Amino acid sequence: MNFDWAKMKNVQKIHRVLYANGFGPLIGRIILLLTTTGRSSGMKRVTPLQYEMIGADYYLGSARGMCSDWVRNIQANPQVELRVGVKHFYGTAEVISDPSRFADFMEVRLQRHPRMIGFIMQKAHGLPRRPSREQLEDLAKNEAFVIVHPTTFSEN
Repeated sequence: MNFDWAKMKNVQKIHRVLYANGFGPLIGRIILLLTTTGRSSGMKRVTPLQYEMIGADYYLGSARGMCSDWVRNIQANPQVELRVGVKHFYGTAEVISDPSRFADFMEVRLQRHPRMIGFIMQKAHGLPRRPSREQLEDLAKNEAFVIVHPTTFSEN
């Protein structure tokens, strides 16, 4: 299945603009802004991402797995910033590639957002809208997710 990553980059630009123009409280329900430090440049890199809050932690899926720039940046430096709606805080990120934990995460996502995640499973991965546990664990071979553990909160 061929997914158009160029279109995804355009969607991410729109999310950054929406946050910049005060719509963070609205889109912050499903989209956060992750700031990582570039592994080569040392510059701050902002990536809008869908997330799930599980307990006190933020779970971020990486559709491009370990190849995503933001995941590779986290591997080099796990200290990150998050902006979720009007909240801004720092955290430590943990990259997870274990197939069982990935399947657990995707099952939560499918339960909370069956239409949206089912559509992504079908279009981006060529899977049925309700993939089996075995299919999710198989998908994990090329995927990853990140758990951000919040540490310090800021007012801005």
